[in-house]
Amino acid sequence: METKLRMTHQREIILEELRRCASHPTADELYERIKKKLPRISLATVYRNLEILSEAGLIKKLEISGRQKRFDWDTRDHDHVYCTHCHRVENIPTTAAPLIATGSNQQKGYLITGCRIEFYGLCPNCQKKQQLKKSTGDNDMACKSSKTTGLSDTQRQVLEALAKSDVACASKDLVAATGLESKQISCQITALKNKGFVTSPARCKYEITEEGKSQLA
Repeated sequence: METKLRMTHQREIILEELRRCASHPTADELYERIKKKLPRISLATVYRNLEILSEAGLIKKLEISGRQKRFDWDTRDHDHVYCTHCHRVENIPTTAAPLIATGSNQQKGYLITGCRIEFYGLCPNCQKKQQLKKSTGDNDMACKSSKTTGLSDTQRQVLEALAKSDVACASKDLVAATGLESKQISCQITALKNKGFVTSPARCKYEITEEGKSQLA
C-alpha cells in the first residue's frame, strides 16, 4: 500500500513535522506546527492525511486510554507508557517474544495479527509535583480533581475543542478536532447541553458556555 500512496507536499510536511516532535502529538498539536509552514491548511486536512498515512503504514495511530488519538512516526514494534495526570505518552521498548500467548481454542475464531500493551501511571515530573504539593500542603490538585469529576474524558475533549474555537462548531468540526466518531460527538453534546456546559446558538452549531469553561480551568 505504501508504494501506491501519492506523496503530496502536504503529506511530506506532515511527516517532517511529526518526525521532529519529541512526543506523540494529537492532530490539533501537529496542526499548530504545520500551519506555520502551510498557513492555508485546515485541521480537517491534517487529520485526514494523518489517517491516510496511518493506513498506509507510514506512521502509527495511538488510541491511548480512549482519549484523543495521537500519532507516532516510529513504526517499529514498541509499546507506550501514558501519564494519567499530564497525558504525556512515551515509548517503551517491546520484548522480542510476545508477552501474551493464546491457544487456538481461546481465539474464538479470530485470526490474531498483533497485540497492543499499554502501561500507565505518573511520569517523573508529575510525581515531583505531587510530592511538592504534599510537602507544602497545597490541595489545588485535589480541588481541581473534584471540580471536574462530572466530566468523562470524551466530554472534556469536546469542551476543549469548543473552547479553542472562535466560532460555533458543527458536529463535523468537532469530529475533525477530536478524532472521535460522529455518534460519540452527538452523545457527548447532548450530555453537555443537559449539564449546561454547551449551548446551541444556531441549528446544529454548538458553543461552550461560561459554566463549561469553568470546568476546564
